[in-house]
Amino acid sequence: MLNMMPSSSYFVSQEEFKMFHSIDRELYTLLAINLWRDPVESVQIMAFWLWLERTGFNNVVKNILPLPYILINELADEAVTCLNCINNDRFASSSENHDIPLMQSMMDKEISLRFFHDNRLNATQGVAKIANDVCIRALSDIMQQAIERNAAQSIVDSQKMEANPFQQSLAHPGFSKMRFGPGDMPQPWTKENEVPPDDRTMFVTFSKGYPVQEREVREFFSRGYGDCIESLYMQDVPSSEQSLFARIVFNSASTIDMILNGMGKVKFTINGKHVWARKFVPKRTKSLLIPSLPTHLSASQGL
Repeated sequence: MLNMMPSSSYFVSQEEFKMFHSIDRELYTLLAINLWRDPVESVQIMAFWLWLERTGFNNVVKNILPLPYILINELADEAVTCLNCINNDRFASSSENHDIPLMQSMMDKEISLRFFHDNRLNATQGVAKIANDVCIRALSDIMQQAIERNAAQSIVDSQKMEANPFQQSLAHPGFSKMRFGPGDMPQPWTKENEVPPDDRTMFVTFSKGYPVQEREVREFFSRGYGDCIESLYMQDVPSSEQSLFARIVFNSASTIDMILNGMGKVKFTINGKHVWARKFVPKRTKSLLIPSLPTHLSASQGL
């Protein structure tokens, strides 16, 4: 179903317009509120996904919405990669099919960065039109809520830093702060865990239709880097389905540096199956200032 209002929507009330775009509003809420992504950038991401639906890729928003938060966040990052591609005249052909593996896995027909580069004029105009005609009208109240929440949180964070300057030296630059639930207190640092697990974690994705087993992942990295894995978490799926991603916590952060070798994302082949790997970046998942989504939407979707 194409999630676009007909041209007669100009005469539709604001509430009716929001109701028509209810699943778009749910997904935008996940991006801007639950995942703490930039609210303005998230509007562009939503416009991009809606443009894909208009160009013939079916049910993009509907298919993304029920995914775990970590996959939604990765797909949003891939959407930003595509947006950068359509806004850049230069195109590195060597990167084709390397940077959007999850998007390629979930679409009902072939898609690649080359597609976006070749159609960048139509894509740029189409995304801009949908952002202005649809997204701003359907999502502006949520965007304003996210902007105000983020501003309030920035003030709180600044006050905490002023009250405890030592805390600033423990913050990892470039990483969003994680929220701890009740009872989830940070563990005291010891010699064994002085590098937090998130800083030793890699996120890997697999191609749909080419299932990779946990044993294969462990053997691949063990052959190349020795006894390097502390823990490995494959996506939890029914036995009839394949995992599309995994998180690997290494014993040492230096192992990730060796694997990436200065690159943001690298591609491997494990027993003939493509695997993409990059450093895991945690996101804040909830705020005390904003109510969480209903239980049926948020259960089992934590990072």
